[in-house]
Amino acid sequence: MFTAPLAIVAVGGWGFYTILERMEQNKYDPHALPSPLIGHRPPAFNLPGFNGAPGFSNTDLAAPPQPMLVNWFASWCMPCAEEAPMIAQLAKTGLPIWGIAYQDQPDALASYFAQYGNPYTKLALDTSGLTAINWGVYGVPETYLIDKAGIVRWRWAGAITDDVLANGLNPLLAKYT
Repeated sequence: MFTAPLAIVAVGGWGFYTILERMEQNKYDPHALPSPLIGHRPPAFNLPGFNGAPGFSNTDLAAPPQPMLVNWFASWCMPCAEEAPMIAQLAKTGLPIWGIAYQDQPDALASYFAQYGNPYTKLALDTSGLTAINWGVYGVPETYLIDKAGIVRWRWAGAITDDVLANGLNPLLAKYT
């Protein structure tokens, strides 16, 4: 009678202890969700652009001249608004950032860009959300690093911060540039 509850408590305690150990060793990151795209090319897609501009497809990501970011965002997303200054700062360094607006409307995007600016080299609309599903997007914002061979090398679920930039993205940009 006590075996099942005792086993549940033991497994929960072991899991909690494991998380504490990883946190102590700086190996625990709740944002580091696994992605099946790491080490592979993005899945096939072809998305329209914003306000009559051309969109882009997976073939446009096949061999970029330099490493680039693909940033999934939405005008209705509060973390995306918090991340906007960091994305703008990265764009000013010359790093190409291609945006994909997730389940958004053109009017709402126009307002978003009026408030935060448009740092994207290219911009596409995923109004249905099906492309996001194929990429394995958990939610917005989500950012992917694509190397010069068109391979996904990094994924970050959540807003890019100074810490993410310093400890995650910048070392990879140096490696793949």
